[in-house]
Amino acid sequence: MKQLRRWGLGLLALVTMVGLVTLATYTPAQETAAPPTLESAGLTLEELGDGVYGLVASVDFPPADAGMAICNGGIVIGDDGVLVVDPFQSEALGDLLFDTVATLTDQPVKYVVNTHYHFDHTGGNPAAASRDLPILGRGPIREFMLTRNGENDTNITPPEVIITGTWDLWLGERQVQIREFDGHSGGTDLLAYVPDADVLIAGDLFFHQRIPYMADGSIRTLQATLAQLIADYSTATMLPGHGSVSDAEGLTIFKSYLDTLEGLALGWQTAGTSKEEALATPIPGPYQDFMFQALFPGNLEVAYNQITLGQDDAASIQQYLAAQPEVLKAL
Repeated sequence: MKQLRRWGLGLLALVTMVGLVTLATYTPAQETAAPPTLESAGLTLEELGDGVYGLVASVDFPPADAGMAICNGGIVIGDDGVLVVDPFQSEALGDLLFDTVATLTDQPVKYVVNTHYHFDHTGGNPAAASRDLPILGRGPIREFMLTRNGENDTNITPPEVIITGTWDLWLGERQVQIREFDGHSGGTDLLAYVPDADVLIAGDLFFHQRIPYMADGSIRTLQATLAQLIADYSTATMLPGHGSVSDAEGLTIFKSYLDTLEGLALGWQTAGTSKEEALATPIPGPYQDFMFQALFPGNLEVAYNQITLGQDDAASIQQYLAAQPEVLKAL
């Protein structure tokens, strides 16, 4: 909990220091032995399709209470078992997710999937490990968690099973397609699709009505990924990594936000705009009601580096990430 408090306070101090965003107030969570509830965690249980559920977080970032969930979690119930996706940022919230599963079905949890390495989606992995459940992740997720999440996570528990290529998990007769896409988190992004329910659990490849975290992402790669998702999952109900339940229209809105960043950055390039001037750009009108606005200055800097300056290769992106404050690296 103390690590989580530093995470929220550190970002608040950073944002206040640069003077680009004003956050009203931030009250650290009080230490308490009481386990979280859906209400106290800021979560709502929503049925996305037959036997497919989302625990949807509604709080802004940084949260007023460090015990509140930032991301969304997923539950897929099959004929002989359950898949859980992204057990939040703490063991207590992970326990809450597993306790919620028990209210929905008597089937055992068989798999836990991390959609990428960021701490707010993987810090709850110890709750899975304590239940001896296999945790699945993609690519360099183990390395990234061990080398990048330590500031926020004092009990790093990386996936044991590394997914490469296309995977299909079976929960009895129910198929869950695990697919790799790129653009958000340095080669660790994946999503889960339930064909018979037409439900997509997209992780942080999709932020709905939220400013995204992009420090180790690629704007243009994520634009291409979103175009592909819009084409491939045009009828699906979608659980984003952050934000309310949506559909392909929500993907289109998110892509339009990234397209706007690209357009701003190309304009700066033509005009010879300095980075200092670029970082003073206000949030464009269509996105002024998005949450997570504290992340917008970082989006501007990423756009300036990757598009205005053309520093969009993997090495440049990783160099930029390495220079970021520790409190931001595990979002």
